[in-house]
Amino acid sequence: MKSRSDRFFHEREIFQTAHAYPIAGVDEAGRGPLAGPLVVAAVVLPEEWIVEGIPDYLANLNDSKKIFQVNREHFYESLQKDEKVAKAIVAVSVEEIERINILQATFLGMRLALEELANQGIVLKHVLVDGPFAPSVPYSCTPLIKGDSKSYSIAAASILAKVYRDRIMLQYAEKWPAYGFARHKGYATREHKEVLRALGPCPIHRKTFLHLEIQGEFIF
Repeated sequence: MKSRSDRFFHEREIFQTAHAYPIAGVDEAGRGPLAGPLVVAAVVLPEEWIVEGIPDYLANLNDSKKIFQVNREHFYESLQKDEKVAKAIVAVSVEEIERINILQATFLGMRLALEELANQGIVLKHVLVDGPFAPSVPYSCTPLIKGDSKSYSIAAASILAKVYRDRIMLQYAEKWPAYGFARHKGYATREHKEVLRALGPCPIHRKTFLHLEIQGEFIF
């Protein structure tokens, strides 16, 4: 029987019933912001963790949105340093997002992240994807709505994507300090929209997003 606290339930079910491993978890950060890239991460956690349980230092791993920043940073560094964890992180540029739209950019980032794992010599057997849809890839895929709170593999990808993107936005904050990217990371906060009305967009703003209605109001 599935336990709500068993965040290896899906990995274990695939491992035991389909005899499939490696299993990658995939998630993104930055679909909604008005500025900055989309970042996608793919993570393969060790087989022994799926069988025996996740190590204590990652026991509270969860959806990045449910974790304080200091804890996200801790998990990010821990996952990056652990050589047993295979990972790939891909940033999709604003230009590419504008060219093919955000959904297709998300799928592109997922494909590129999985290709990077393949380039590391990992022969994937299954992919768990956060959300209702899965990209077209040469692997069997399971889309999981709110997967980042149901699967350790997806949660790990969520952490890597979120922290990596936040660090990119901090770099942009130094380049364009007036926009407050260090605080809102490009999301459509009141502060961000007020600055946009006053200054107009900078080179990392998604121009197509700025014309969309946001909470009943238009930015331009």
